[in-house]
Amino acid sequence: MLSTLWRLRELLWQDWLWFPEGLGWADLQDHDGKVFPKMADLWFTIPVAVCFLLVRQVFERVVATPVAALLGVKDKHRVSAAPNPALEAYFCRTSKHPQQSCIETLSKQSGYSARQVQRWFRRRRNQDRPSKVKKFQEASWRFTFYLLAFFAGLWALIDKPWFYDMKEMWNGFPKMPLLQSQYWYYMLELGFYVSLLLSVATDVKRKDFKEQIVHHVATILLISFSWLVNYIRAGTLIMLVHDTSDSLMESAKIFNYAGWRRTCNFFFTAFAAVFIVTRLIILPFWIIHTTWVYPLTLYPPFFGFYFFNGLLVVLQCLHIFWAVLILRMVVKFLPGNHIVADERSDHEESETEGEDADHGRKEKSKNGHAQNGHTPLNNNHGKME
Repeated sequence: MLSTLWRLRELLWQDWLWFPEGLGWADLQDHDGKVFPKMADLWFTIPVAVCFLLVRQVFERVVATPVAALLGVKDKHRVSAAPNPALEAYFCRTSKHPQQSCIETLSKQSGYSARQVQRWFRRRRNQDRPSKVKKFQEASWRFTFYLLAFFAGLWALIDKPWFYDMKEMWNGFPKMPLLQSQYWYYMLELGFYVSLLLSVATDVKRKDFKEQIVHHVATILLISFSWLVNYIRAGTLIMLVHDTSDSLMESAKIFNYAGWRRTCNFFFTAFAAVFIVTRLIILPFWIIHTTWVYPLTLYPPFFGFYFFNGLLVVLQCLHIFWAVLILRMVVKFLPGNHIVADERSDHEESETEGEDADHGRKEKSKNGHAQNGHTPLNNNHGKME
């Protein structure tokens, strides 16, 4: 068994899989005072991720919570659903949104009227939704990291030739010595994304929860692989491109939770513009072009080439998915200058939301679709959660 695993390990780390012909792992051995990335370095990201989780807890309590209070961010009073074993069992095991045909059965099982059953489910769903203060804390933490990471990445790259001429990222590959600024930039970025993956169960869950998991996993694999095979120059550029717009999105959320409508709209508009430029123009047409097309003029294709660019394509597909959501939000708020609605978030249901809808349907059935020859106006406007 051990011999089989050893052979499999040897096969997995063959030079021809991960490097162009004539190059290999031997080229990444330290020599003459030059240091190169090593697999063992990646283990350091585990304690870094744990430190991020601990620092986050302190930050949210000591910094984010007082700032939330200063900006007037408060949680709405929520009425808890009364204990009811029959409804709780259905809520946990079957569905959080029972169909109308099931409500009558639940009414008989619980001893509630149909309207009371609907109200119970609304209250129970609201109990599971994160509070506004928790959302503010999370947005503040991510904003702080993304902003600091952007300036750290800019500091690490501003004087490097591959920041201005991306073809330089392949100059001397893979025999490019590791710089200290690159080491810490990688360890902090990778540690942060590992911490996000570890905290995903307790973070605010949005409609793109599965896409977020795919993004975190793809990002961790991309950063780790680029470290192992010394694609570090390309990796630092990719991380900087991602950090550029993320802090703007988190700042828009912060001002939304604080009720600063115009400021929120301003930052979200800036985020949308920067996101489209960096993720849909710079990343695919500059960086991915330099990692996918230009290397073929230097080396024949190899497995590592396809693996690295395949992960970039996964990220790019997610960027297109999120760009569609962003543009939908922009279209919603621009005409009427209203606050942005986050397409990824659920909204908190009011006590009479379902009852008002039922009443509206009854009135529509009585009076038709128009009243006095005019279509009723819809004055509801979404809010970004």
